Amino acid sequence: MSARTRRLTTAQALVRFLSAQYTQRDGVRRRLIAGTWGIFGHGNVAGVGQALLEAGEDVMPFHQGRNEQSMVHAAVGYARQLNRLSAQAVTTSIGPGATNLVTGAALATINRLPVLLLPGDYFATHSADPLLQQLEHPVEADVSVNDTLRPVSRYFDRITRPEALIPSALQAMRVLADPAETGAVTLALPQDVQAEAYDWPEEFFAERVWSVRRPAPDPLELTAAVEAIRSAERPLIVAGGGVHHSEAEAALKAFVDATGVPVASTQAGKGSLRHDHPADLGGIGHTGTAVSDDLARTADLVIGVGTRYTDFTTASGTLFQNPDVRFLNLNITGFDAHKLAARTLVCDARAGLELLREALAGHRVEASYEAEYRAGKARWDEVVEAAYRAADENAVPTQTQVLGALDAAVGDDDVVINAAGSLPGDLHKLWRSRSPRQYHLEYGYSCMGYEIPAGIGVQQAAPGTPVWALVGDGTYLMMPTEIVTAVQEGLPLNIVLIQNHGYASIGGLSQETGGERFGTAYRFRAADGTFTGAPLPVDLAANAASLGMDVLRAKTVRELREALAAARASDRPTCVYVETDPAPTAPPAEAWWDVPVAETASREAAVEARERYDRQVAARRRHL
Repeated sequence: MSARTRRLTTAQALVRFLSAQYTQRDGVRRRLIAGTWGIFGHGNVAGVGQALLEAGEDVMPFHQGRNEQSMVHAAVGYARQLNRLSAQAVTTSIGPGATNLVTGAALATINRLPVLLLPGDYFATHSADPLLQQLEHPVEADVSVNDTLRPVSRYFDRITRPEALIPSALQAMRVLADPAETGAVTLALPQDVQAEAYDWPEEFFAERVWSVRRPAPDPLELTAAVEAIRSAERPLIVAGGGVHHSEAEAALKAFVDATGVPVASTQAGKGSLRHDHPADLGGIGHTGTAVSDDLARTADLVIGVGTRYTDFTTASGTLFQNPDVRFLNLNITGFDAHKLAARTLVCDARAGLELLREALAGHRVEASYEAEYRAGKARWDEVVEAAYRAADENAVPTQTQVLGALDAAVGDDDVVINAAGSLPGDLHKLWRSRSPRQYHLEYGYSCMGYEIPAGIGVQQAAPGTPVWALVGDGTYLMMPTEIVTAVQEGLPLNIVLIQNHGYASIGGLSQETGGERFGTAYRFRAADGTFTGAPLPVDLAANAASLGMDVLRAKTVRELREALAAARASDRPTCVYVETDPAPTAPPAEAWWDVPVAETASREAAVEARERYDRQVAARRRHL
């Protein structure tokens, strides 16, 4: 090795390079790649695996996973908790280990959250061909199963020569650290190239700091935005996840305190204001509150801050019904800012809100408008209290009473994680967020199985923070594997496991859309062949215990409150298991969601559902 080069394998060089990458925003510096998750097979054990072993924990901390998809979920939870300023890598073997990454990669990219994927790949030299687990393509010999990661990655490259790593690694770091481009980044690593040595320039291993920008809005766009807000009589802010990613919560509060403009939140944006702020109206859209959706229907200016405007937020294009409604979107990406034919402020959320507040000095909405939305908020608070309240402490709790008991148990800085099932809707309507990171809903991809590994990632990012993963039985059965990881690492993850014997959320949707709950219950087959027999005799609490968790079974509201308090006080991974009363206690949807219904059918339920569908879809608007 000369003074200016260092001879290492490609995998060794990559690990050393990653250990020297940092982000910096507002003067705070963090490691960009803070650790690596891995499951080893023949495609990475002698390459990346050996490189991690040789580097040691001080250079690159290693985390052992049980499922490749869940390792990505853990990394995503970590990055979200740290506002995208630090990320983790995930290494896998070739074949199924690599393809198991696809779901997690899609979740990361859809939610604009950084994760570095390092799947093994086939021999670049084709010296051994075909390999174990190789997909042979008859006309494209350079295709591998890793190509399934291309459409779900923000950057993808296959490193077929050692020296090709240098420009690709730098591009990967640029994308991961860029708030306008970030998502899953994939560097596919042929297993022979991983182990191949090369004389690397020492400059490749120099410490690099990637500045996370806070771009300010264009002055002309800012002037137009100020004019639009001043002329609006019924403005409404829709706060999305970008508020949190930018750490713009204080700037939003200052803007709202100065102007009186109310705030409704998407799933990702909930907690942008504390629930008890007089201008916080809770969730918006299909799973929103009555006050948010009522104001959205009459708003003449909708100010989107860091939101993607998914169909749940817009009620599939039926929510914003004022004939004169216009949109003003503040977003760090032009792609999202231009949605709904909006005026745009392409900028950082904090920077944009601060400049808007300064430019609007002295402006405030009419007192009658403030009185209107505050009264609506007070009425909704009564709805929440009724849903949380249990008349009989010795009764089996409903799902909303489970949330009420949890609300009483958590502290301001606890983190509550959920992603799929009927819980996201109940939480969006009812949860009272007390801090910016308390409400952790993955609803961009709504991926069953996210909650438990994400909880591990959050605890890695914020040691000492109580974390609650809320899962139904359907979600639990999808991916309980990382319970073992929590036990291994001594992480006091709390799981609230709700047993309702099937896919309750999709069962309800099936009922509404004429599907008659077909295929959604976890029951034995009846004599007619349908799944309508007795509930299956599974014991998920025993399963969690078998994986190493402490388990507390709660049969009543009182027992549930006691179990939640005990779980929060414990320093061990703890599962609170509760079977709920299926009686619906959540308030009904305040806005529509478009799930197309069969246009022709012989069954009465589907015919009636189609009639309802046709009435609802007629209200859809295209905002042009």
